[in-house]
Amino acid sequence: MKNVENSSPQAGEYVLDSYALLSYLGGEPGSEQVRRLLEAAKEGKCHLYICVVNLGEVIYIVERQRGLSKAQETLARIDELPIAIIDVDLTLTLAAAHLKMDCPIAYADCFAAALSQIKNASLVTGDPEFRKVKPVCNLQIEWLANQQ
Repeated sequence: MKNVENSSPQAGEYVLDSYALLSYLGGEPGSEQVRRLLEAAKEGKCHLYICVVNLGEVIYIVERQRGLSKAQETLARIDELPIAIIDVDLTLTLAAAHLKMDCPIAYADCFAAALSQIKNASLVTGDPEFRKVKPVCNLQIEWLANQQ
């Protein structure tokens, strides 16, 4: 696993996990990094992705904490962001399942990790659970501020 410090976004591929998107939406630590990535994506300087499973996590958490109408508002807001929402197919599902065998992280997190492998992208997260990921999983992680 390669750790990438808080660098400014360069041309490349990035996968956001639910932690990263929630930090941006909530203005929490790390939100500035995500904002810079969103600006770079809007300018065509990088590509951002999120797996639909991780998007579902975001919406579930918002609905649990703030109610259905706020979750719907959040989804509308996300739809306006320059993030490609990637559906789950057999390839992604099997890659996530394979990662789960070697990585002691939540199954939903395995989808973000697998998507980053498939896209050869950096995984943007601040989720401390990813600290448990073994080097054999070959993930490049860009840690959000205060999570390095």
